[in-house]
Amino acid sequence: MIETFEITVPPLTGDRKRKAYVYLPVGYGDGDGAYPVMYMFDGQNLFDDGEATYGKSWGIADYLDFTRTPLIVAGVECDSVGDGRLSEYSPVPFCFHGKRLDGKGKKYMNWLVREFKPFVDANYRTLPDRRNTAIGGSSMGGLMTIYALSAYNRCFSRGAALSPSLWVGGEGVPEFVVRGRFSRDTVLYTDYGSKEFSNHTAQRKAFANTCAYLMESGVNVTCRIVPGGTHCEASWQKQVPFFMNVLGFLPEDECGEE
Repeated sequence: MIETFEITVPPLTGDRKRKAYVYLPVGYGDGDGAYPVMYMFDGQNLFDDGEATYGKSWGIADYLDFTRTPLIVAGVECDSVGDGRLSEYSPVPFCFHGKRLDGKGKKYMNWLVREFKPFVDANYRTLPDRRNTAIGGSSMGGLMTIYALSAYNRCFSRGAALSPSLWVGGEGVPEFVVRGRFSRDTVLYTDYGSKEFSNHTAQRKAFANTCAYLMESGVNVTCRIVPGGTHCEASWQKQVPFFMNVLGFLPEDECGEE
């Protein structure tokens, strides 16, 4: 079941409303148990092809329903006006097609951690602690996932960064990663499609360097090059089972007691 409602992000877009989505797992309405939560970027692309930006979603609800995975997924529609999405999904300023864009990712994450997450925890049966809170996204949302694990590790223990746009910082390891303080239980799944590397000349080195640095920093990294993978929701949908399993979000019949 997916609940939708309108929400505002005052630090970034004032009173302009955008849509929020909360997926509730199979059986949520039948009991009183609490669930881990995965916060995801680009909420409009997660569940419904009819709402997805390019007509194809990740189909996450279909996967979670079919596997009966006990997980809540919460996402907010991106800022689709002008370069709004690029700005709010980057923690650093960068140039895109010759235009310099501000990096408003810190403002977005502060809002998510201080406003949206408390709202979700207050209105749904969540397990709000760090151990049970994850984050995920693709492209610029993948970049923000790595930023969130680096700068907000006190809130998120695990994340999935698909096709992360690390090229915004050049070939080196992003400064926010270098400044990050990672708990030893931090888990990151990240991948990149083999056909994507030609999109940005700095991406291959940036991906390799960042993954290596995170591993050396003690993060439990699973990194993949997806054969034939491309930069689109259809390709990212195929990776859902991989990252869900890596992050420990297992089907109901595979969830054993620790």
